[in-house]
Amino acid sequence: MSVPSKPICIALVDDYDVVLIGLAHMFDRYRDRIVVAEIDANQALNDEIDIVMYDSFAQPESDEKEIAALLKNPRASKVVVYTWNFQPELIESARKQGVHGYLSKALPARELVVALERIHDGDIVFTEAPRRAKSAMGLDWPGRREGITDRESEILALITQGKSNEEVAKLTYLSPNTLKSHIRSIYRKIGATSRTQAVLWGVEHGFTPDKHRIDHWMGGP
Repeated sequence: MSVPSKPICIALVDDYDVVLIGLAHMFDRYRDRIVVAEIDANQALNDEIDIVMYDSFAQPESDEKEIAALLKNPRASKVVVYTWNFQPELIESARKQGVHGYLSKALPARELVVALERIHDGDIVFTEAPRRAKSAMGLDWPGRREGITDRESEILALITQGKSNEEVAKLTYLSPNTLKSHIRSIYRKIGATSRTQAVLWGVEHGFTPDKHRIDHWMGGP
C-alpha cells in the first residue's frame, strides 16, 4: 500500500447528522491521512471527493437507489458502504452495483483508515461480517446517551419513520420475536407504554431524518 502524497478526501453520507458527526470525529487523530470534506444529509456533493462513505443507518429501503446515484456522481471517485448489516443479499447487491468497499462498523478507527487507504490505492475491500454486534468506539447514534444500543436506535428510527413491525423486521433482517424483544427493551429505556409514545419520544430526541448538510468539516476543503 502506497502512502498518499496528501490526505485522502472523503465525504460522509447519511440521513442523520448525529451519526455522521460521530463518524467524522473518528478520523480526528488521522487528519494527516484522512480529511473529511463534507457531511451530506440528502444533498448533492459539492467537493471533488476521493471516497464517499455511505452510512446505511436507518435507511435500508433507499440503499440501492442512493448507492447507484453516488456511483454515477462524477465528483465521487470511489463509493464505500459503511454498515453493520452483512446479510448475503445486501453484500451481493453492493458487489453487483460496483461499490469499492463494504466496511464493518465494528472496525477500529485505525483499521478503517487502512481500509480506506487500500481502496484509494485501487483495491476492492469487503470486510468480513463482525463477530460481535457492537459498533466501533467513537461512533454515535440517536439515543446513545439514553442507553439505547446502535441496533435499537436503528429500530426506533424506523418506527419513528412510521414503519410497521413487519416492515422493520424485513428491513433489519430480524425475526419477529427478536424484533419484539428489541422493542420491549427500547420501551423500557425510554419509559414508553405504547407505539404512539415511542414515536413521539423519537421525534423529540432526534430519530427523524435530518435534511441539511454540513460543509467543510473541521477545516476540510
